[in-house]
Amino acid sequence: MTDFRKVTDEFSVAPQIEPGDIAQAAKQGFVLVINNRPDDEQPGQPSSAQMEAEARKAGIEYAHVPVRGMPTQDQIDQVQTLVERAPGPALAFCRSGTRSIVTWSLGQSQAGLRSPQALIQLGQDAGYDLSQVLG
Repeated sequence: MTDFRKVTDEFSVAPQIEPGDIAQAAKQGFVLVINNRPDDEQPGQPSSAQMEAEARKAGIEYAHVPVRGMPTQDQIDQVQTLVERAPGPALAFCRSGTRSIVTWSLGQSQAGLRSPQALIQLGQDAGYDLSQVLG
């Protein structure tokens, strides 16, 4: 099974998940999957269309917000809005999970919902170093 890393009760991240992992995410209570990985970033990775089809089959929402390198302000805002509007926990993924947690944490910080220090700690607890982004 894929490594779903809980960051908060409403947000988790994961390295690349497979289409079959979407049903498992739904069983674990996720209501939204956010794909932060651009299509064709690496040969053999599942496409956004494949992941969206699996999300629909599992009865959960799906969003594709592809991030290359550091997220843009628009991408930060999109993820922040998606997570805020989700009626339950969201799972975001990319190749390693780093772009997903960075995008989310920048939105949390900019919205004044969590301090940079709290976000750095949440990232560390989930296995990510956010000190260079938020420090």
